Amino acid sequence: MYKQITDQVRDAIASGELAANDRLPSIRELAETLKTSVITVKRAYFDLENEGCIISRPGLGSFVAAVEPERLRERKLEEFRGELTRIVRSGAKFSIRPDDLVKLIRGIEEENHAAHD
Repeated sequence: MYKQITDQVRDAIASGELAANDRLPSIRELAETLKTSVITVKRAYFDLENEGCIISRPGLGSFVAAVEPERLRERKLEEFRGELTRIVRSGAKFSIRPDDLVKLIRGIEEENHAAHD
């Protein structure tokens, strides 16, 4: 749940759904909405603040920080690198080559493109 919260906030900032200075739900509000513990949300907000994605103002709440989209993009690429490394290693056990994975990605891209047309 912690990772889902941090990922969703980062994604919302990257997509423009959340803009600089937008107020985020309080830790308690979000915990209640997501049916999770306050500690989980607190940890997510703490990490997002350390990354510079949000700013906490005592007594006022947490707000979206002014974040450079390129910085979020680079972070996401690093995340993908880790996931792809795991996928390539797992695929190798079944004789699935990186070329096979590239074909899969291109097929998914074409499907997504066709779905938006």
